[in-house]
Amino acid sequence: MLKSFLLCLSLLLSPALVAGETTLPNPQVVIETSEGFITLRLFRDKSPVAVDNFLNYVDSGYYNGTIFHRVISNFMIQGGGFLPDMSQKASGEPIVNESENRLHNTRGTIAMARTSDPDSATSQFYINQRTNLALDWAPGRAGYTVFGEVVQGMDVVDFIASAPTGKVGPMGDVPVEPIIIKEIVRVEP
Repeated sequence: MLKSFLLCLSLLLSPALVAGETTLPNPQVVIETSEGFITLRLFRDKSPVAVDNFLNYVDSGYYNGTIFHRVISNFMIQGGGFLPDMSQKASGEPIVNESENRLHNTRGTIAMARTSDPDSATSQFYINQRTNLALDWAPGRAGYTVFGEVVQGMDVVDFIASAPTGKVGPMGDVPVEPIIIKEIVRVEP
């Protein structure tokens, strides 16, 4: 089902096919979740390190079977590092923060999650359900690296953000019923 969906989607979203190009400078991926599909356009031209890092995890199948483990209505949904039993997956090395790229944490953008260390992002990401400009870079304050945007499926993001949540161990805002990331794949023309 995902492969048929991706073929149809790639034909709809790919201006490269019309222009006769063979590659897109800003690749697209589809996140198949237990709640529906989310299609992202990644901004390799503005956040090359974050995009290549994310695509390495995508291509390796790392995200398949993980969950959206932190969901805050009217804020964001976060995933990419925990399994349904709330065990954390091992991830790769942290990447450099690219939040000075002048991309903003607006509704529908995807950004790298990190700790208080600006250069600590690995596999986890979040999708902004609303505009969160307080997460942007500002002089003297590192922000969170935006590296793409939702081009289809904001209704799915909104639905996930409305999930009932609770506490699991020390972690809050965990969906009561796991929201699974079944698969993330590139959309190829």
